[in-house]
Amino acid sequence: MELRTATAAEIRAAYDALLRVSFPPAELKPLRAILEMTEDGCYDPLILTDGGAVAGACFLWLGVPGWALLDYLCVAPDRRSGGLGGEMLRRMRAAYPGWTILAEAEAPAYAPDPAMAERRLGFYRRNGAALAGYDSEAFGVRYKTIYWPGGPVTDGELAVQHRFIYESRFGPEKYARYVRIPCPSGAEPMAQVPWDE
Repeated sequence: MELRTATAAEIRAAYDALLRVSFPPAELKPLRAILEMTEDGCYDPLILTDGGAVAGACFLWLGVPGWALLDYLCVAPDRRSGGLGGEMLRRMRAAYPGWTILAEAEAPAYAPDPAMAERRLGFYRRNGAALAGYDSEAFGVRYKTIYWPGGPVTDGELAVQHRFIYESRFGPEKYARYVRIPCPSGAEPMAQVPWDE
């Protein structure tokens, strides 16, 4: 098995075969945006290959050196429940040693399927993720913020770097309209809108 950066053709194939079937439309960036971000150097679309076949995808949105956001993690439908998700996380962390890697997992209280959201959070926690002290929201989807620390880090530092990843791509106006990091406690969710609104 190998975890490596995907080619443009492999990104397209993984998007259609893995991401589209694993994520609801409200959480899925357009393929065009992923390709542009990869070309711009702020995105690392990693794929897990096994015997020449793509077994999973692990896409990272890069911030300043030492910081990244795990944007998507998914295993091929016919390979699920075999430990490949955890294997990808281990390999991802080995590929980015010393980095703090953030992730967003749908908040169970706001999820269409709260039990599934709880299972996802449990999976990440079993695989070494810590739960940050704040939630986030992007395009009307509320998330629990989780992370794998590269060293000692505070919630304040996490939030600053988390915000930077979004603001550096969107600019302050779009960020202010569609993203809240941290999301104020008790705030009503914003309306869901497409990622490339």
